[in-house]
Amino acid sequence: MKNKLHELCDKDLNSQLDEAREEVRSQRFKFAVEKNLENPKKIRDTKRKIARILTIQKEREIAKGAGR
Repeated sequence: MKNKLHELCDKDLNSQLDEAREEVRSQRFKFAVEKNLENPKKIRDTKRKIARILTIQKEREIAKGAGR
């Protein structure tokens, strides 16, 4: 999964980021209402995916700045 994220263009990364944030929001809401989740690790894994995407975006931003 990590390598696949690096291969995505900026537009696709942004859409993946939006989807992941929505997933975390949905899972947190589900937990607040039901107090039970099918897979509690899903929130943690999704948050890590968000962190990976943000890291890739930051790396690309720095690379663009260094290429000036």
